[in-house]
Amino acid sequence: MSRKIRGLVHSDHSAEIPRIRKISGQLSGVEKMINDGRPCVEIMQQARAVHSAVKALEIAILKRHLNTCILNSARSESSQAFNQRLKDLLGLIKG
Repeated sequence: MSRKIRGLVHSDHSAEIPRIRKISGQLSGVEKMINDGRPCVEIMQQARAVHSAVKALEIAILKRHLNTCILNSARSESSQAFNQRLKDLLGLIKG
């Protein structure tokens, strides 16, 4: 799904809310582990699980962005606007 904001088509990421809630719960678990004085390795294992879940969320959002925002931009915007969207995306990926 997509929606228009200020004339631009944006992806609807509401399907990711359950995943975000799960990640939030995992982070709360890490905090509890730290407060309870759990062993470092156990905390790190849980932190790695959070990291993996966040990466999966990022990939899902990126796929939706490519299939909606970038694709629609290629179809409807000027080549300059499209190139700017690609530049913005690549800058984000490069970090």
